[in-house]
Amino acid sequence: MNKFFKTKSIDDLIKESPDEVKLQRTLGPANLTGLGIGAIIGAGIFVLSGTASAQYAGPAIVISFIVAGIACAFAGLCYAEFASMIPVAGSAYTYAYATLGELFAWIIGWDLILEYLFAASTVAVGWSGYVVSFLKDFGIVIPSYLTKAPYDHTEELGWVATGSLFNLPAVLVIVIITILLIIGIKESARFNNIIVIVKLIVILLFIGFGFMYVHTGNWQPFIPENTGKTGEYGWSGILRASGVIFFAYIGFDAVSTAAQEAKNPQRDMPIGILSSLVVCTILYILVSLVLTGLVSFKLLNVPDPIAVAVNAAGDGLKWLRPFIKLGAIAGLSSVILVMLMGQSRIFYSMSKDGLLPSSFKMLHPKFKTPHVSTLITGFAGIIFAGLFPIGLLGELVSIGTLLAFLIVCLGILVLRRTRPELHRPFRTPFMPYTPILGALSALFVMSSLPLDTWLRLIIWMAIGMLIYFFYGKKHSKLTR
Repeated sequence: MNKFFKTKSIDDLIKESPDEVKLQRTLGPANLTGLGIGAIIGAGIFVLSGTASAQYAGPAIVISFIVAGIACAFAGLCYAEFASMIPVAGSAYTYAYATLGELFAWIIGWDLILEYLFAASTVAVGWSGYVVSFLKDFGIVIPSYLTKAPYDHTEELGWVATGSLFNLPAVLVIVIITILLIIGIKESARFNNIIVIVKLIVILLFIGFGFMYVHTGNWQPFIPENTGKTGEYGWSGILRASGVIFFAYIGFDAVSTAAQEAKNPQRDMPIGILSSLVVCTILYILVSLVLTGLVSFKLLNVPDPIAVAVNAAGDGLKWLRPFIKLGAIAGLSSVILVMLMGQSRIFYSMSKDGLLPSSFKMLHPKFKTPHVSTLITGFAGIIFAGLFPIGLLGELVSIGTLLAFLIVCLGILVLRRTRPELHRPFRTPFMPYTPILGALSALFVMSSLPLDTWLRLIIWMAIGMLIYFFYGKKHSKLTR
């Protein structure tokens, strides 16, 4: 039984990468912060904010963002300590291997597929919605059967046929970004930095000019009365919305997957993680206030809520409409890039440990990127983005992310007790309260998600355990 909980030496984790063809160290703190902001500001604010407000929280979606942001802050401080102490690729997977053992490492690695791969697919669906809307403004209409998933899913009706074939724009964007990631991390980071600047300008324009057209009556009542059903408005709705829009915060942890490509990871990783989280939390609160102030929350259950809010302001903000849509398209593009990059790096790390086939760790001879794992990630993303609805994917991403945060917070507690002598360039403050509150916050938000989402998580993890016991355990380098 002990072999399942055997940990990997942190010293070995740091030493083993120089023995191989290394990933290129080209990213500084500005690049890492850009990666974080690029990953965080995306479908959560451009798409799911409207859905969560309309269905669960009303104007109190602002409180939902604060609740989710606090939960992320606790986890972010734990991630920062790990990233500075274990500056290698793999994110929470690598941290679990060093603290909780191989079985937990596999569980978190398999779970992270829900976070990164499904997140890329979810965002690609949102990207498709904005692209279709933008092209329609210029008279270019893509047939509806090529812009939606063939099936939708609701709690009341279950799976319902939509009459569509697949989501063509969502598939195309994943193909393009997969190619870009294979060409190189430095080129990808430059592309991401440009996009981050564009979408930050657009969001600041929306906040600055949007406040001038806010109708405070749209904020009344700020917390709509509960309908009698748990999760539909009232405080239970605020919590349910925090679980859904938690998706809006994923991404700061994706910074940690690039640790092996950072110039000075011990110093730069905490800066990238925490600064991107702080910037995005402030922007989310302001955007959600303007969004629900411009238009009644009941009208926001659409794939492009910010565009709807701008339209509601009338001619005063008419000039901003194309910029909003372009900003959303650019912003969602950068999220897809960071999520696909994060997933390929996790596959790379799991393959190095023998838990996945060796082809996953192959580096391109010219570009020095894990091209095989990137191709596999991109292909899977194409399937999910083309065939599955955004709501279903979004809830799976949220619960997968929360489980990752829970394990990281517990890992910090374990490592402080078992290896107190380790050098920690960044130390999580207010120990042991910060990781305990982080773990409890993750569990609290997870409890607000529907039972169907929990069942899908259990099934997904059961499939992962079968793969581990039939392949991973037998080929594990640590076991051998």
